[in-house]
Amino acid sequence: MRALLYECASGISGDMNLAALVDLGVPEQHVLRELARLRLDDEFTVSFAKAAKQGITGTQATVTVAGHAHAHPHRCYSDIKAMIAASPFNETVKAVTARVFAIIAEAEARIHDVEIDRVAFHEIGATDSIVDIFAAAICLDYLAVDTVVATPVELGSGFVRCAHGILPVPAPATLEILKDVPCLTGGVAGEATTPTGAGILKATVQRFAERFAYTPERIGYGIGRRDFTIPNVLRVTLAELSEDGRPPYRIDRTNVEITANIDDMSPESYEPLMECLFAAGASDVFITPILMKKSRLAHMISVLAQEQKVDNLVQVLFENSTTIGVRLQSVGKRILARSYETVATRFGDVRVKIVQLPHNGARRWKVEHDDVKRLALEHGLPYLTLRREIDAAVQERLFGPAWGNQE
Repeated sequence: MRALLYECASGISGDMNLAALVDLGVPEQHVLRELARLRLDDEFTVSFAKAAKQGITGTQATVTVAGHAHAHPHRCYSDIKAMIAASPFNETVKAVTARVFAIIAEAEARIHDVEIDRVAFHEIGATDSIVDIFAAAICLDYLAVDTVVATPVELGSGFVRCAHGILPVPAPATLEILKDVPCLTGGVAGEATTPTGAGILKATVQRFAERFAYTPERIGYGIGRRDFTIPNVLRVTLAELSEDGRPPYRIDRTNVEITANIDDMSPESYEPLMECLFAAGASDVFITPILMKKSRLAHMISVLAQEQKVDNLVQVLFENSTTIGVRLQSVGKRILARSYETVATRFGDVRVKIVQLPHNGARRWKVEHDDVKRLALEHGLPYLTLRREIDAAVQERLFGPAWGNQE
């Protein structure tokens, strides 16, 4: 399951959330382009910059509000609902935004004992908070994860100054929003989690827990502006989440796929080309018959490789094939956990690859083809005959007769 994991050891605010999601990989231009559709761009500008706290480097987001925008510091919940309804975003973005504001409005209404539509948001209704909340929904829509999870939320300690005066940390609205959410206090001196940050978490996180079994894929750091005894950063991780605690897929996103369409090369030339590509470090090479323009029959050669080996492999393609151009694209791989065993049989040693399925823990195994081929030649036996005997021996030696080869 593809998940977004929040780790709020130093709390969360709206701008830290936006910065972390951009640092994770949501393109800045996508966020700015979408926010411009609010038609409030005369009220604010958004900028991103690299920043660091106590040795941790990430992104810092700044929402600058124009002077005349302060004429609207106290938008009511009814104003916010009308803004969301009139916005040009898709239904997913609108739904997340509406959920965040509704959660905050309900908390404010309970605290101040007023009708929900008459809630004046003060800081939350200000332009910068509106930007933070819409941006959070835009980023989540872009990431398109299956679920959002989080560890317990640090709230901070001490006092904070707000529109209602000096209040204890956590502010009443923050604590009201985070009912039924696991929280921590006293980890830092000052306000760690703001009502905007709390509302984003409460509206989007499906599960809070102290521990998760997951495979990290990408990591982002949102850098805050406060100086605590611990780094004032919000960490978000895009990960493959295991629902039952077993090891999930291993994610490998460091690969590049190189492809070339060839319609003027003898088929006999492909075998030495593939051998050269493997010798130059290709992880995999395969050839696909294709039909090109003007109905020309051709072959597409595909090469999978680690990024640092791409230049050498492109050179091999140019020198050992007739192609005059190649395509490059980053690709992701999901790889089952695997191990290798060497098994002694009466014909000789063979290597066995064993993989484990992430959802039910079942295992599959397969004897290495090259070992069977080598032993068949050494003993002068048909490959298929020897393969059956070696498979039976491996099953007996490693797993017992009842386990079976599940390949």
